[in-house]
Amino acid sequence: MTKKEIRKMYMSMRHALSTEACESKSRQISNHFFSFVNLSNIKTLHTFLPIVSKKEVNTWPIIERLQKDFPLLKISIPKIENDSMINYYFEDKHQLKLSSWGIEEPISGEIASTEKIDLVLVPLLSFDNQGNRVGYGKGFYDRFLKACRSDCKKVGLSFFEANREPISSDAYDIKVDFVITPLGKKDFVIA
Repeated sequence: MTKKEIRKMYMSMRHALSTEACESKSRQISNHFFSFVNLSNIKTLHTFLPIVSKKEVNTWPIIERLQKDFPLLKISIPKIENDSMINYYFEDKHQLKLSSWGIEEPISGEIASTEKIDLVLVPLLSFDNQGNRVGYGKGFYDRFLKACRSDCKKVGLSFFEANREPISSDAYDIKVDFVITPLGKKDFVIA
């Protein structure tokens, strides 16, 4: 299957999920995240904010628990400006506004330095057993992940398990280190 076909199939699968199923799976992913991810050396974590209309994994339970249980950890969130992604430190929901993309984005705040990010929660539609992923095809996260430090952990969040067939990748595609699903953590052997 091509990336376009995989994208269409997984968007359809996600669209078929009920709101209740999305919330339940998001809570499971959040619980697994805190069970499987060692945050002891993480000073700055980047996360996407969920696009509700696209039924993305709800990252708010992760954000809220990070704020409560890891108050010294800084959270970085994205904003799309002039076709590129700028990161801001998350302060609270008052700094957010719904963009034309249907994404909550910061309208103010301190810009977060990409070099300081230790872990990135990566949105995706599908992934394979080698850590290749399919997103929406705009390349925002590939460009952002390429700019991150080489030791920055890249963690995908997915409602579904790995695609059975390998996903083709290009030189500009950045793999994830592992993916958290409602069933647990999927590690990869990256060649």
